[in-house]
Amino acid sequence: MKTRIRIQPEEFDMNAEIAALTESGDAGAVASFTGHVRKEGDLSTLTLEHYPHMTEAEIERLVRQAGSRWPLTGVTVIHRIGSLPPGARIVLVAVASEHRQAAFQACEFLMDFLKTHAPFWKEEDRGGKKHWVEHHAGDDDAARRWKK
Repeated sequence: MKTRIRIQPEEFDMNAEIAALTESGDAGAVASFTGHVRKEGDLSTLTLEHYPHMTEAEIERLVRQAGSRWPLTGVTVIHRIGSLPPGARIVLVAVASEHRQAAFQACEFLMDFLKTHAPFWKEEDRGGKKHWVEHHAGDDDAARRWKK
């Protein structure tokens, strides 16, 4: 399984990432998820921080777990860090498989576990007032459905 994991402040090119994921020709399907900074009220920026090396290791662990559950040919996970304005892309999860069902399920699995297990912290700036974003219980509920 071809795997690409990157944590970066820079924007990413979704088309180029999917092309790289499928260049071998063995994928019959690619499912992807792209998360964006939502414009909510007076939000001016969302700043994402992470724990270097620990974050990549946790994402690698999740990707290996997905690969053990579904027959995947490739996975790309890109997560941005730094200060991002509303509308900016935050994350790309792209999963390639021979068949669509595995690609869809693995993509959703990875996103659910990125939200609950990857060590990222989010700080919102609203009108010059900053606060850390609280964990959402709904994210835990989504991840729990994947338990065997």
